[in-house]
Amino acid sequence: MKSITLEIEIKADMDRVWEYWTQPNHIIHWNFASEDWCCPSAENQMVPNGKFSWRMEAKDGSVGFDFEGIYDQVVTNKLITYRMLDDRAVTIKFLQLDDCILLQETFETEDIHSAEHQRAGWQSILENFKKYVESEK
Repeated sequence: MKSITLEIEIKADMDRVWEYWTQPNHIIHWNFASEDWCCPSAENQMVPNGKFSWRMEAKDGSVGFDFEGIYDQVVTNKLITYRMLDDRAVTIKFLQLDDCILLQETFETEDIHSAEHQRAGWQSILENFKKYVESEK
C-alpha cells in the first residue's frame, strides 16, 4: 500500500491542539472535507485498543459513512496511531515548533479513489481543523 504524509502548522498551544483533535465535542466541528459535508456525531476512546467512530455525511443527507478504527498507540501531545476497519494504518505526530504546532499525518491509501483525491480530502480536513482551532478563543 502507498502512504501519503500531510503536514499543517497550527498557531495554538499543544494542549489546545491535542484537545481539539481528540475530543468529540470538537471533532464534530472540523472533521469533514468540504462545506457541503458535516460530522454530526463522534465517539472517541483515546486509549490503546480503544475504538473511534466519526459520522461523516453530506448536509443534504444524500450520502454518508462512519469513519471507524481502533487505536494502537496514544501518547498525549505527541503521537496517535490507529488502524481503520479495512486495516489501513494512520500515524499522527504533534511536533512543537517555535511559534506553532506541526501536525503531521501519514495514512495508507485505499484502491477505490485516486491518491490525489485522497490527499486532497485529507488535506481539506486538516485545513478545517486549523481554521477551527485558530478561530476558537
